[in-house]
Amino acid sequence: MNERALTMRGGRRRAASQRAALQKKLDDRYGRTSRPWRRRVFWIGVTVFAAAAIAYLVWITLGNSLDDISIAETGYLVVDERAVTVSFQATPPSGARFACAIQALDEDFGVVGWRVVEYDPFPETTRSFTERVPTLALATTGTVKECWTI
Repeated sequence: MNERALTMRGGRRRAASQRAALQKKLDDRYGRTSRPWRRRVFWIGVTVFAAAAIAYLVWITLGNSLDDISIAETGYLVVDERAVTVSFQATPPSGARFACAIQALDEDFGVVGWRVVEYDPFPETTRSFTERVPTLALATTGTVKECWTI
């Protein structure tokens, strides 16, 4: 290598180190220095928040699903202008008392009959029910609106 090439290399290194030193002074003056502990605290905070959010969602999901009562409507029969029978199957949580709201609807989906029935716990997993709902006018359908534990 010739002498000029060595001088140019050394000059570039020196200029680069001077630029780096100047940049460091400017960063220190204006607060742009990187602080690894800030980054670490930020990511720890994000991780803790994400873990807490996931735990909360799991807790809410499991808490709501444990008290759910599964309902399957099996049919209805319009007895006359004053009554409808609704048949359905219910699967409540084991050993739980529950109630169901059963309704009769007219052709415009207006409620013409309503009844709330309470059931005692039973040992079977699923049980069938047929309930009679009194109506104020001719109904076209009968349905189970909802069931809940007592």
